[in-house]
Amino acid sequence: GDAMVQIGQQNLLIDCQGNWGDPITGDSAAAPRYIEARLSKFANEVVFNPDTTEWQASYDGRNKEPITLPVKFPLLLAQGAEGIAVGLATKILPHNFIELLDASIAVLRGSRPDLLPDFPTGGMADCSAYNEGQRGGRIRVRAKIVERDKKTLAITEIPFSTTTGGLIDSVIAANDKGKIKIKKIEDNTAKDVEIMIHLAPGISPDVTIDALYAFTDCEVSISPNTCIIKEDKPHFMSVNDILEESTLFTKDLLKQELEIRLQELMEKIFFSSLLKIFIQEGMYKHPDYESSSTFELVVEVLNRLFGPFFPQFYREITAEDYKRLIDKPMSSITRFDFKKTDEQIKNLNEEIKQVKHHLKYLNDYTIAWFEKLKEKFGKGRERKTELRAFDKVEAAQVALA
Repeated sequence: GDAMVQIGQQNLLIDCQGNWGDPITGDSAAAPRYIEARLSKFANEVVFNPDTTEWQASYDGRNKEPITLPVKFPLLLAQGAEGIAVGLATKILPHNFIELLDASIAVLRGSRPDLLPDFPTGGMADCSAYNEGQRGGRIRVRAKIVERDKKTLAITEIPFSTTTGGLIDSVIAANDKGKIKIKKIEDNTAKDVEIMIHLAPGISPDVTIDALYAFTDCEVSISPNTCIIKEDKPHFMSVNDILEESTLFTKDLLKQELEIRLQELMEKIFFSSLLKIFIQEGMYKHPDYESSSTFELVVEVLNRLFGPFFPQFYREITAEDYKRLIDKPMSSITRFDFKKTDEQIKNLNEEIKQVKHHLKYLNDYTIAWFEKLKEKFGKGRERKTELRAFDKVEAAQVALA
């Protein structure tokens, strides 16, 4: 339940119903029996494909389970990840959905991406020392503070990794220590964040804003540490390198899907042609065929009858193919529509031509796939965190003021 809530709160793979909690306020979700989930359209299109999934036996060997899911999108960079293992830690920051797709297209066109994080909580971020998300990098994230009037400040967006409750506690603690002077603080957060700070008489709003950044959680520093498992070993990589690998992986998956589709189309043509010849040449009425008492004899007779037509098939005819022919009910043989079958074969050949074209120009096909994803799912996923360079707030200067 907890794992699913975490994925659901990312608002990407799961459509949620019920109280799924709120990462901004820190409210937890309702008990698992009160919430409902289904895979989003995005997940169905991008994450699941049984044909390209690598399977392994489940723990008791009765079923198969995926080793990993064939994801045709840089999901790790979109969702971010954080965790600690023995002697290893990772902290990958979330990035913007649309920017990731644009960067993937840029990779396929031969240029290097330059990704900067984007947080669901909004706020402002100074990423000048991001260092491509590697160890040693650092970003500063600030809340958005608006001056409503000379006596009132409103916090409308909070920094990533904090909650409204934690932020309010840090403001109260700073006030108790005399670092800032406020009259009262109210939490009006509902759908959107709104924390009202009422100032003490004679206190300047500008000085208070500087003090909030210097002494409270209105500004936090985040140190990314992009550590991933690649080929069963931990690697420290930059987010831009991860995106390049992910893009090439997507391209490879799309190639596999096209090859599988090509095989399916050729099989359809193969069997339609086989059936057509079987009926056209009246093989089902042939005396040798009708008098065959065993399946082995049937195969022998059909091999002889189909002999002249072998060159027009793309592969050898197997006993399994003959079995499919024999299993056709007599009613479908007598009602067989040659015109309709020729039309179907023509359409299948057209589609084969198209699939082969995509395989030949795989790069263009992959770019079109990313563009289609952007068009389909990009609405409402614009950047939320404003990028800007901050002046350094000197705590000593603020205290003096």
